[in-house]
Amino acid sequence: MKKYWIGIFGQVRAQQKRFVRDKMALFFTFLFPLIFLLVFGSVFSNDSTSFNIAIVNDSQTEFAKSFVKNAKENSKDSILKIKDVKDMNDAREKMKRSELNGIIELPSDFGAIKNNGNHPIPTGTMNVIYSKGSEQTGGALVAVMNQITNSINSQMGQPEAPLKAVGKAIGDEQLKSFDYMFTGLLTFSLMSMGIFGLSNQIPAEKKRGLYRRLRAAPFTSGQLIISTAIHYTTISLLSLVMMVIAGTLIFHFNMRGDWALFVMMSVLSAFMTVGVGLLIAGLSENEDQSSSLSNLISFPMMFLSGTFFPLHLFPEWLRSIAQFIPLTPVTDGFRLIMTEHASFMEVLPQFGIIAAWTFAVYFLAIKLFRWE
Repeated sequence: MKKYWIGIFGQVRAQQKRFVRDKMALFFTFLFPLIFLLVFGSVFSNDSTSFNIAIVNDSQTEFAKSFVKNAKENSKDSILKIKDVKDMNDAREKMKRSELNGIIELPSDFGAIKNNGNHPIPTGTMNVIYSKGSEQTGGALVAVMNQITNSINSQMGQPEAPLKAVGKAIGDEQLKSFDYMFTGLLTFSLMSMGIFGLSNQIPAEKKRGLYRRLRAAPFTSGQLIISTAIHYTTISLLSLVMMVIAGTLIFHFNMRGDWALFVMMSVLSAFMTVGVGLLIAGLSENEDQSSSLSNLISFPMMFLSGTFFPLHLFPEWLRSIAQFIPLTPVTDGFRLIMTEHASFMEVLPQFGIIAAWTFAVYFLAIKLFRWE
């Protein structure tokens, strides 16, 4: 057993020495992901010029019903985009996930008729609900709603403004668009290192005959797979650390979860994605085969795992398929930890699924590895 692991770590040291001497590999491992982060970060750090809101109507008055109806009819050409929700709990959950910028709550007395002389007028105060930490968005939304109510008051000839809108901050700080997308970018970085970075290297080494000499050493396929996995997992994690530092310093990413839990998820996820790359590389006889297999496997993983497109946007049947993709629990785990402050027990299902995939891909990678 001692000789077995001496051989593994000897191969790890050899791969690391070759890696630091390869300038092209250093560029694509460390600088390219940062460039990718800067491009996507610049896009998703911009604030939207419109507001996605939900209207929760607790009033049964005709005026309140008319207000909601007109708001939805004018939503298309307005900066206020009305989204359908089931109830207040559903609206708050969507606002927590940044699907909504705010909630317009019409209390039960909103639109109640008050006689002003011989002129009955509707009265009431709507609540503009937004997340703590989004004061600018909340202030802008309150201003827009006050402008709307002032316009209605003016049409009714009421200078004392019987209809009003007040702001109300709830819950935790709202996620920025970048915060939500950043977790997907980290997942994509791990996939790129594990599949695209690794799957072409091993077939190239086969072509040069390097593994034929290793096999004569003797050196088992298990030792080769494990040593390569350790080397590439280390590099993947270093690249991930650089992206986290850049995201925090440049785009002010706010980590809401536990760093220790994030590190555990990162190590296990990196080890799993490297295993997928090793499986592809071990089966391939040359770079052409590995490139085809990499694209065949990586593109469904990239677009169906929630890396770039949230799963809640998918139809039900597609969400069911996405649950069987190895990258889905990685994306879900990162987002639960980094954006929703999930505890270990809350992400335990993701840890279990990733561990199961890790065992499966390494078992197959060792059993199906081809030396030539």
